[in-house]
Amino acid sequence: MLKAPVNGFELAYERRGMGTPLVLIHGYPLDHTIWDRVVPLLENDFDLLLPDLPGFGASASFTRPLLADMAADITALLDHLGVEEAAVVGHSMGGYVALALAHGFPGRVRGLGLVASQAAADPPDRKLGRYQTAEKIEANGVEEVAASMSALLTTDLVLQTDLKQLILRQSPGGVAAALRAMAERPDSTPFLAGFGFPVVIIHGLADKLIPVDRAREVKNVARNGHLFTLDGIGHMPMLEAPQATADALKILS
Repeated sequence: MLKAPVNGFELAYERRGMGTPLVLIHGYPLDHTIWDRVVPLLENDFDLLLPDLPGFGASASFTRPLLADMAADITALLDHLGVEEAAVVGHSMGGYVALALAHGFPGRVRGLGLVASQAAADPPDRKLGRYQTAEKIEANGVEEVAASMSALLTTDLVLQTDLKQLILRQSPGGVAAALRAMAERPDSTPFLAGFGFPVVIIHGLADKLIPVDRAREVKNVARNGHLFTLDGIGHMPMLEAPQATADALKILS
């Protein structure tokens, strides 16, 4: 992987293809490799940038306390590469980072994609649960999360095994920091109501982690929203339905 100096640490990333710059941000607790099945389907249309968020994958285990900090890291990567504007797509937690980037750096984002994500903030019980899980991970590692979460991500047994191994490769510090950052995220719904660029929303109807109603809420509030619901697909559309996911994202070209 390539690495870029951003905000005091090195951010790992891959770059593939040509065309409109498109940033693909992975979700929790994963890394950029979740996009591997859609990259070949998009690289003829897009200049694809695939970062590992801080503390994940090959990026330094440098904890970022807020999603806005992660968004600033992605913006610093764009600066490093001389990319003025990009469409930004995020999966789950990556969608929260994408929203933070569009909100904090509005001149840099020409379109958004939310894959199995949402705009609403955590309710109090969910926020508390994230903090409690972060403490357990710091004490015991990521094994329990890997064992329990893989079955929630997809019903595909082969993918479950692969995702479990991917989660086990992540650093406990990065995973715990991400949980706390997600817990503190604001409600992005008011921002989306004023965002004029296209917003592509991709959501599996069998998603066990974020109900499809959250995607419909985004479609209802976004001025230029495009909702794609996928029957029988869970929380990992880019792995479970790569062609449908890629076709939907081409709206952002």
